[in-house]
Amino acid sequence: MNFRMIKARIEEARDQSERRRSNRMPVDIGARVRELGSEGFEAKVLNISETGFMAEAEGDFEVGTRIWLILPGRERANALVRWIAGGRIGAEFAEPISLDGLNI
Repeated sequence: MNFRMIKARIEEARDQSERRRSNRMPVDIGARVRELGSEGFEAKVLNISETGFMAEAEGDFEVGTRIWLILPGRERANALVRWIAGGRIGAEFAEPISLDGLNI
């Protein structure tokens, strides 16, 4: 039997009503994720909604970090890292974004 350890840091929910507010749609979009003031890392967005996203990213992010999500052909979106597990991050946008024109 082969077991893999997963290192995860998850922010504790303040209230169940503050959990995910909109359904995420599965996607496969190349993007860039970076902390404010840094160069950033290549990322692959795996799911997205108007209020947040999950992505695979090589960076070493911390829960509570403010980041930019930069999608091709769109303005960058400010987000707060809510959880980290393995090479994936989950983040909540500071302001809801429009998904219009996004290939989903």
